[in-house]
Amino acid sequence: MKIHYYLGWFRNFFPENLERVLQEDITDRKSIVMISSNPSLYEDDGATERSWLDQAGIMFDEYHLINYRVQKEDAQRLIHNASVIFLLGGNILKQNDFLMEYELSDWIKKSRAVVMGASAGAINMSAKWLCSKNFGDEVEVSSVYEGIGLDEFSVLSHFDLENNMELVQRELSPLSEEINIYASNKDCAVRIKGDKIDIIGNVYLISKSKIQKLDKTL
Repeated sequence: MKIHYYLGWFRNFFPENLERVLQEDITDRKSIVMISSNPSLYEDDGATERSWLDQAGIMFDEYHLINYRVQKEDAQRLIHNASVIFLLGGNILKQNDFLMEYELSDWIKKSRAVVMGASAGAINMSAKWLCSKNFGDEVEVSSVYEGIGLDEFSVLSHFDLENNMELVQRELSPLSEEINIYASNKDCAVRIKGDKIDIIGNVYLISKSKIQKLDKTL
């Protein structure tokens, strides 16, 4: 059964309801593989995301970080053997380029691991996403990028929705005519388990140019 977590960003640690379902879902704790969003930088990469898991009491026998220090074939092997795959937050475009360069998307899609992504990582897990300077991306022209495609929707994660609702709706309306978009701010998560979608925190659905706040299910 597929289990995917699209996370925002957490100011402190995971809330209790998220901790509980993660404890239930992550039963195999042999190996966690974290995929960098800035693979040329090495210091403290993934420290924050690991602290969330540590605080929740979710520990692993082995911890691996995939960046440019890891050879492409070794990175693919680590993903193949992973219990959990965690796409780290940070630079969406650099992570997207790295996923393509190392040909990791198919390996992640074929994996039986629990797959998680925070902020940029969550966005890259989705089928496609809008890259826009109005969302803080370092581009002049907005364009749609292909993500890993674990689920057939788009994600906007860790963005100040409450103060930018009109902007978000205007920017994402064209893409929302094609694909559903789940948008969230901090301390939020969308959990996919099999065919079930669970909502933690304040998450909005943008579909056919209309935006609605979703009911929390956990």
